[in-house]
Amino acid sequence: MGSSRPSMQELIGRRRRAGFVGRVEERAAFRRNLDLAPEDERHRFLFHVHGDAGVGKTRLVRELEQIAREAGALTAYVDEGVAGVPEALMVMTRQFAGQGRRFKDLERLLAAHRERRHEAEAALAMEGPDDRAGPSAGSLAVARAAQVGLGMVPVAGAFAVALDTDRLAQGADRLRARFRSQEDAQLVLSPERVLTPVLLSELADAADTVSWIVLLLDTYERTGPFLDPWLHDVMTTDRYGALPANVVVVTSGQHPFDTARWGSFADFRTDLPLGPFTEAEARGLLADKGVRDEPVVAEVLRLTGGLPVLVSTLAESGPVGPGEVGDPSATAVDRFLKWERDPVRRAAALAAALPRRLDEDAFRSVVDGPEDRVGTLFAWLRSMPFVSERGGRLQYHDVVRAPMLRLQRLRSPQGWAERHTRLAEAYGGRRAEAEAGLRPDEWWADEGWRELRLGESYHLLCARPRAAFPAVLADVVTACAHGDDVVRRWVRLLAEAGQDADAEAVRTRGGELSQALAGGGLAELIRLLLGRARGDEPWRATAWALRADALARDGAHERALEDYDRALALDPALVRAHRGRAVTRGAAGDYEGALADLDRVLELEPDNPWNVILRGEHHRLARHHDAAVADLSEGIRRNPTSEFALASRGAAHERHGDLDAALADFDHALELKPDYAWALARRGRVWRGLGDQARRVADLDRALALQPDWAWGRCERGDALRVTGRDAEALADYDRALELDPDYASAYASRGASLSNLGRQDDALTDLDRALALNPGYAWALAMRARVRRRLGDLPGMHADLRRAVAADPDTDWIRRELADT
Repeated sequence: MGSSRPSMQELIGRRRRAGFVGRVEERAAFRRNLDLAPEDERHRFLFHVHGDAGVGKTRLVRELEQIAREAGALTAYVDEGVAGVPEALMVMTRQFAGQGRRFKDLERLLAAHRERRHEAEAALAMEGPDDRAGPSAGSLAVARAAQVGLGMVPVAGAFAVALDTDRLAQGADRLRARFRSQEDAQLVLSPERVLTPVLLSELADAADTVSWIVLLLDTYERTGPFLDPWLHDVMTTDRYGALPANVVVVTSGQHPFDTARWGSFADFRTDLPLGPFTEAEARGLLADKGVRDEPVVAEVLRLTGGLPVLVSTLAESGPVGPGEVGDPSATAVDRFLKWERDPVRRAAALAAALPRRLDEDAFRSVVDGPEDRVGTLFAWLRSMPFVSERGGRLQYHDVVRAPMLRLQRLRSPQGWAERHTRLAEAYGGRRAEAEAGLRPDEWWADEGWRELRLGESYHLLCARPRAAFPAVLADVVTACAHGDDVVRRWVRLLAEAGQDADAEAVRTRGGELSQALAGGGLAELIRLLLGRARGDEPWRATAWALRADALARDGAHERALEDYDRALALDPALVRAHRGRAVTRGAAGDYEGALADLDRVLELEPDNPWNVILRGEHHRLARHHDAAVADLSEGIRRNPTSEFALASRGAAHERHGDLDAALADFDHALELKPDYAWALARRGRVWRGLGDQARRVADLDRALALQPDWAWGRCERGDALRVTGRDAEALADYDRALELDPDYASAYASRGASLSNLGRQDDALTDLDRALALNPGYAWALAMRARVRRRLGDLPGMHADLRRAVAADPDTDWIRRELADT
């Protein structure tokens, strides 16, 4: 039966709002701004609230949100609960939906972003050099090395070390071809580039139906490092599109705005610096709570220093005499809880300060008492002024929580350790329950599992910092394989646990890692971890492997192989190091070495179908036809939906001349993934073998519609156009391929052939010379240069090139026939 009766949350919210006093000028300035049209020069598009902890920034931001809602605005509030731009957008869409406005396109893309990240290893599976029209050696090395960072296993997030740099996005065009579409590639490689334009489009649609849209970004001292550059682009450039004029942004943090970045935006921004309450404001709040007795008021003012959160907390008690407020020697906690005469409530408030984020399950783990009593206590705690609710969890204000933690740690070190141990066990039990529905390789990909692991790790560090630190540091290393968003949470965990537990070593290491991550990204973080290792840490092998991934990503294959060797010397059974070394060796053309590593991978991890598929792909690259087909067929048997394995087997069949089998495999792969650009382009080669040039061009057109900046695909279509006599059109594709990859030998050779067909023999010779400078043993380019030299009348040069071509590729019959004919 429905009811119009308000919920407890609504009533609590109303009471808190009714009691909001002070900050009159700040609220008035914001309210006046909403009365001004965006075109009015007095209107401000950005408000920045800043001040020390405890001055009431969050309360003011929430009040500004309510003012905006009353003015008919659509609002979204984001705080430190997010660790990246996609997470921030996800929070916004949920809040917009709660106000009756669905951002459906953005919701769809955010869901796709999560799915594509989970699928990235399979979607970014390795491809090898293709015959004469394959990718250039330099570009192929970048693409291959990037895949080393992907981990090459179907474990979500294990690719992220390679995804944090623009170099991957710029240099791995063939890597992108493995995604379902260009959008999928961008969703994983640079999600904000895909998501932000859709956000702006959805905001523009919403802007026509509401008076204002207000975005509130709180705790900016924590979210600013990743949100501030993005916000600056959104508000001051057209990089992502146009932001509606009736959008107002509120940011709030401990520090003033970054004038180096936002200096030119000063005329469009209002700063709202906050200090402690003035005496008048504090007296007003106390009077509103019924505290008017002058000795009591004076004592509250003395003890709180005007900090709003403390004034509010003491005012809630309604003290009737200064002795009930506290005395000069009282601890900060006594100031907060002395007014609470119920010892059960007092103990509950203290114990509930222990978790960083508090839900009812954690509360029950740390607060003793009957079931109904615990539920009542939790409801009471939610009403306290120093407790805020974010994302369904409670969080103490830092100014209140810090002394509560210190009091408990100093008063009873054993009780402190016991309570944190109980909480760690509670989180650990919930984590184990979450694992029951997941494979081990899915744990880190699951956000709920990670949150439980974080809670468990925090309480272990607080209970026994020295004993827990090595295992948590190992988790930091593992988190490095899952991208900035994930590792940032673990680094923050170390800093917070070190501070709360007064564990200097943990606090210092957390600060160092935080600075390294902010200054140099994951590569610098890993470097610091290895530089500070003692030599016996169990995570060192993984760290060396992760650094090797990063080196391989940048094309430093020799150094990467050295680091993989270091990792394996420490842990000979580390699968990711064997697999990474295999891919790096393959990138350098050492297919036999890669296959030896993959044999070892299969010994260590025989049940992972991806491993046998990867070995099959390397057999294909090494032109071991029978072994490639055998492994890929076994991989398909184990995983019938692996479009990569089907396409790879199709490529093996095509190279071997079994065109019917190749066509069947490519057709099946494209049924599973219709927008599979690489499979489309490779099927084009089957049509070439079957003499169906129209279908060949059609498949390549589709592939390039999906991947327009794909140099290999451009060269392939240029070849398809050239063999049908459309050399002038082919030149455009070759030109584009060389813009994308200036060292692409095949594109130079093919363009030289088309230039020769168009009668431009000198230009053709220049291109073919360039192709052979890049690849001296390129048989087809030698044969093409021989034709050009014949047309230029250079018969000795023609014969020399043909002999070199035959020496380079003795099995190429058509070159032998050409030599015989001349």
